[in-house]
Parts: sequence; structure tokens; C-alpha cells
Amino acid sequence: MRKFLGVALILLFALVIILPSLIIQGLGRLRSPVEVETQERVVRLLDHTRGEVIALPLETYVAGVVAGEMPAEFEMEALKAQAVAARTYTLKKIEEARAKPDPKHPQADLCTDPTHCQAWVPQGALRQRYGFWQGLRYERKILQAVDATQGLVLTYQGELIIPVYHSNSGGRTESAEAVWGYDIPYLRSVLSPWDRESPRFRNTVTFTLAELDQKLGVNLSAVPAAALTPPRGQAIKVEEYTPTGRVKTIRIGDKTFKGTELRQLLGLSSTDFTWQVEGDRITFISVGNGHGVGLSQYGANGMAKEGKNFLDILYHYYRGVKVEKR
Repeated sequence: MRKFLGVALILLFALVIILPSLIIQGLGRLRSPVEVETQERVVRLLDHTRGEVIALPLETYVAGVVAGEMPAEFEMEALKAQAVAARTYTLKKIEEARAKPDPKHPQADLCTDPTHCQAWVPQGALRQRYGFWQGLRYERKILQAVDATQGLVLTYQGELIIPVYHSNSGGRTESAEAVWGYDIPYLRSVLSPWDRESPRFRNTVTFTLAELDQKLGVNLSAVPAAALTPPRGQAIKVEEYTPTGRVKTIRIGDKTFKGTELRQLLGLSSTDFTWQVEGDRITFISVGNGHGVGLSQYGANGMAKEGKNFLDILYHYYRGVKVEKR
């Protein structure tokens, strides 16, 4: 009996301690930045949280971007589409950085700040987020998506595109011209009805009028509530909408703001917003999450659930492009 218990304890120790360690070591060997083959492209990445520049194999970096930018529980074909978009974005940024270094990270090609480049998480982050075994399954799933699309990029007329993406468009994506003021032929507005599946399809932010005055440098606190309430109120009035119905310019008090500027100042989830006033409080109701241009991530997941593959997804959101291997 004692001999049996001893064997059982050894097996239990191997299962709980040694096996997970071997699995992690195996994944590390598969994607270790130390074991970079000389012909593999390397990404110089500024970890903005630590202020350090690290070198990663391209495909390892892409896997970290997919893990950081898209929910790991998404469909495989959506993850593949994200991998191709992330790889294309990366190579485009490397091209630009090698020609003219970015002043925000002159020693690196990209950074980990998602407001400037792409979100990125290191290996093991998903295990911390979801628990060891679930996180391990998600890591393997993402690696599968990256491996299945290895080397694939998006081009337009032979050049790498700027494959911007966002969480969800609120039902229709926006053109680059409407958001940034310059036309990009492959970044046109397209329908994206699958976005309604997003848990952040509709979002609200509430301020007191005094808080809004402080944030925007206006004086709405002294204005009657009727003057703040659409459609007759004139103290807050949209002066111009984009072709998809988002706010392009809006006048608040005696100031005029771009919709994109107001979104940033107030932390709104999109420029597709309305507002309501109750007493001394104003609530902004936004539809969608993100700038709305290019690939909608929730749209991609919705298309994948309907049986579309990653090429279908990419060709829907980026018009007139080609998927090529480079």
C-alpha cells in the first residue's frame, strides 16, 4: 500500500509540476526570441511600460499583437484575419521607421502603446489573464492562427497597405477621408451588421455641466437646460455629419470641435454619438467602439461565425486589396 501511494505521489507530482513546465518550455522553444534564425525578420520593439527596446522574430511579435488586440475566444478565421492585418501593419511601420525613425521611439520600429502603434502582450500573459490551462489553450490557438497565415500581407497596387482596425463600427465602417481628412482608396465605408454582437456596441459617459465646462473650456452651466437639448437647443449643435452619420464637427457653447477631437477630450467610444441632459448632468450615448475605419474586429468574428474565412473578411473590410506572401 505504501509503495502504491509513493508511485501515485510521483505521478501526481509529474502531472502537476513537471508536465506544465515541459509544455511551457516547448512553447518557448517554438517561439523563443533568443533562437532567431538569421533569415527571419526581426522587429525592434519599444516596451513603453519599461522603456526597453527588445528584438523579436516577426511572427513571435505578430502572435503577441493578436493576443493583445483581439479577444482570444474569437473564431479562428477572425484571429487569422487579425494576424494578417497585424503583420501588414508591422512591416509597413518597419518600412517607415527604417526610412525615417519615429520621434516617439527612434531606436525601435514600433512600440507597445496601442494609442500609437499596436497593443502587444508577452508570452504567458494569457495564462495570467485566463488561468493556466485556458490561457495555454488560447496561446496555442493564436499560434495556430499566426502559423496558418505566416508571411501573408495585404497590398494595394503592389504596396503594403495601412491596415487600420478597431473594435466595432456600430453597423457601418467609416472612410479614412471622413476621419483623417485624406482619401485612402482601400479604406472605404462598408456595412458591418455583425457589430451588434459586441458587448460595447452602445456606451454611455456622464458628466456634470461643471465638469464639461472644465474639460472643454466652455460655460454651459449658465445655459438653460432647454438650450442644451436637441433638436431645438442651440448651445450644443452638430454642424456637420460624416456620410455615415457620425459627428464631423460640433459646436459647444462658443467653441467648435471636430468629432474626433471631442471623442478624445471626453473619452467617448466613438464619434457616432448623441446626448441627453437631465438637471445639471449630461450623458453622451455612443454607438460603436473605435475610430470606425478598416477592419471591425467584432464584424470579423461575426463573419467567421457565419462560415466566412479570413480572406472573405479581409476583402470585405479592405476594398480592392490583395493578400500576398512576402
